[in-house]
Amino acid sequence: MNILIIGSGGREHALAWKIKQSAQCDHLYIAPGNPGTADLGQNVAIGVNDFSALYELVLDKSIDIVVVGPEDPLVNGIYDFFMEKEYTGKIIGPSKEGAQLEGSKAFSKKFMARHDVPTAAYAEFDQNNYEEGVQYLRKHSLPIVLKADGLAAGKGVVIANTTEEALQTFEDMILHKQFGDASSKVVIEQFLSGIEVSVFVLTDGQQYKIIGHAKDYKRIGEGDTGLNTGGMGCVTPVPFMDEAFMQQVENNIIRPTVNGLAKENIDYKGFIFFGLINVDGEPFVIEYNSRMGDPETEVVLPRLKTDIVDLFEAVYNGNLEEIEVQYNAGSFATVVAVSGGYPGDYAKGKKITVAGNLGTSILFHAGTKANENGDTLTNGGRVLTVTSSGADITAAVQQSLDNLAKIDFEGMNFRRDIGYEFK
Repeated sequence: MNILIIGSGGREHALAWKIKQSAQCDHLYIAPGNPGTADLGQNVAIGVNDFSALYELVLDKSIDIVVVGPEDPLVNGIYDFFMEKEYTGKIIGPSKEGAQLEGSKAFSKKFMARHDVPTAAYAEFDQNNYEEGVQYLRKHSLPIVLKADGLAAGKGVVIANTTEEALQTFEDMILHKQFGDASSKVVIEQFLSGIEVSVFVLTDGQQYKIIGHAKDYKRIGEGDTGLNTGGMGCVTPVPFMDEAFMQQVENNIIRPTVNGLAKENIDYKGFIFFGLINVDGEPFVIEYNSRMGDPETEVVLPRLKTDIVDLFEAVYNGNLEEIEVQYNAGSFATVVAVSGGYPGDYAKGKKITVAGNLGTSILFHAGTKANENGDTLTNGGRVLTVTSSGADITAAVQQSLDNLAKIDFEGMNFRRDIGYEFK
């Protein structure tokens, strides 16, 4: 079986690592990939939104399964493009309409309301009712959350602690187009206090399987301080996400969501990332994503024992519920190494060195590139991540930290307290 992964980050490296383990995988291609994925398959220099070139690649290489990693091509309609071409293979990723669960905060909020999925109270505003939004912010209790409606590279969410901050953020987003078209509409919602966690599901739009859960750490500084990032590390399984809590998640959130997709005839064959918050033992949805998370994929897939290609096949064969999902024993942790200055301005092109063997830990590339001499260089804010397993979270995190000490590049920074609540 020939398989194509679309994307170039740590998530795609982890997908390649997991898919490569399947006996069903004959040839693996990654577009565009990174130096890490090049060790597992063939990188092809095609951008994630170049649908025509990707389709030509699929025909040329007789691709049986296309796995779409990032959100952009999904929201831009890659599934629909392939369907219009009458592609006969399997695409793991929802239709453009299904991807609106992530692509539009307003769409997802209305969807949750229609299907009684627990989430924070909200209202939406644009230029046409801007003044109503101002009055809404003036009278609501603090803190309050403002979200750009569209994709904003993970930066379109602000938790405002003062009315002045809320009003300025609202003005910046809508009137000054802080995030371009993504903030032409803004969702304002109630602030929920609790612990954020994520649950990952693979669905065919009617059946589903939970393939893992995780807790990630967004802030750049230890103790969850400083600016938000794309994620500085991740752990699984999360101690408080026991059978009783997960039953609530399944009954109150996952099942109503998938049933809602079916009722609305939304074509959805792919992953759903449920961004949740545990409020005094009750799970609420903060957001949906229409793909796997990053760096969550880097712990969820190493923990997943089940052959992922079997799961992909089941999505299209209508027998997803018959697959038994099994997990590897122990705890898993990933720690992300980032460029100096990230999430602000940072330099690229710093040489990465690895001194010695990382043992059972796994090095996943994220923002890297190779030069003409074969050196691996930094090429992004989040550069690489090291995933380890252990008897518990403390042991898994320590293993990753020990191995990160063998890796070096100028300005390298990482958090040493990932999983701190569970030690």
